Amino acid sequence: MKILVQKFGGTSVATQQRREMVCDKVIEAINKGYNPVVVVSAIGRKGDPYATDTLLSLIENKSTSNKREIDLLMCCGEIISAVVLSETFLKKGYKTVVLTGGQAGIITDNNFGNAEIKTVKTSKLIELLSKNIIPIVTGFQGMTENGDFTTLGRGGSDVTGAVLGDALKAEAIEIYTDVDGIMTADPRIVPDAKVIEKINYSEVFQFADQGAKVIHPRAVEYAMRGNVPLLIKNTMSNAKGTVISSEGYNKKLITGITHMPNRTQISIFFEDDEIDNNELFDLLADYGISIDLINIFPNYKVFTIDGSDSERVKYILDLKKFNYKMINNCSKIAAIGSGIRGVPGVMAKILKTLKDNEIKVLQTADSHTTIWCLVKEEDTVKAINALHKAFEL
Repeated sequence: MKILVQKFGGTSVATQQRREMVCDKVIEAINKGYNPVVVVSAIGRKGDPYATDTLLSLIENKSTSNKREIDLLMCCGEIISAVVLSETFLKKGYKTVVLTGGQAGIITDNNFGNAEIKTVKTSKLIELLSKNIIPIVTGFQGMTENGDFTTLGRGGSDVTGAVLGDALKAEAIEIYTDVDGIMTADPRIVPDAKVIEKINYSEVFQFADQGAKVIHPRAVEYAMRGNVPLLIKNTMSNAKGTVISSEGYNKKLITGITHMPNRTQISIFFEDDEIDNNELFDLLADYGISIDLINIFPNYKVFTIDGSDSERVKYILDLKKFNYKMINNCSKIAAIGSGIRGVPGVMAKILKTLKDNEIKVLQTADSHTTIWCLVKEEDTVKAINALHKAFEL
């Protein structure tokens, strides 16, 4: 049995015309000899009647005391979407069965709102596929062992598609959206950005983790665990899309450029014996503050935080009487590519490019696949375009 998981996002099922396109993609897979499992998101986006955020806006009290009930409400969007899509298939003469995440075998813990998947029981899906019935699974959700509905966190429909692809040992997982694939940069920032045809898991994980909103990082983890190829495709076109797999395809040093806005840089100054190296970070962790781009020197530390945490961190630092400097409104630019591993001069080229374009670099960091530069937010567009051009993306 050649199983193919096809996940369709909210914009893909938003209108009857687009639902017809979804059916065409699934039927095309059937005609190629695949047994498809369809995963759907809620219809549309915020403002549309059955979108998740629209449903969530119906209740005022979103405290921790009613998280179970909130998950139950949020699961309604995907159920509506799946049933409506099922009717479209029925009109075309294809048998379908709609399954909630729990009915499809996705068992989670009871961390309502951001549940972790404990196991996936595939027997029901295999039974339907063996009868040539198309399972339509509600994305974004699972079920506890006690039968409570849970949600997997925002972007969770990608996770549903990937975890089912892994559990079913699928030939591939297709993630359908309203773009032609993963781009070398945000096309709203770089007009001549191009679709990346082939990319490996580690690169795309960095893309997702560093602000490119193409696929959920947890979905990449599940696909990578099972070594199942992921394909990012456009429901509304026949573009080939982007293939994500374990193989390294890109011959360029840099595969693409992405960024995270609204970062705040903090520098802490102290004498050698004034503070234990971990005390400050332990303190921030106790307050739930996430930090990154950490550089530690004998007499000062530099790190970045999300801009939304700036006032809270300022309060902590003032309370503890730290000597510090804070720079708000920064952007973290990420140049991503597995080709940079062990290649000298890449950081130098990045810094020279930014300097030649009169862009001040506030901080840098690097890994085997990514080089980060912190710049002022006002320089974001110029920096991304300059690097995109310099590396001929």
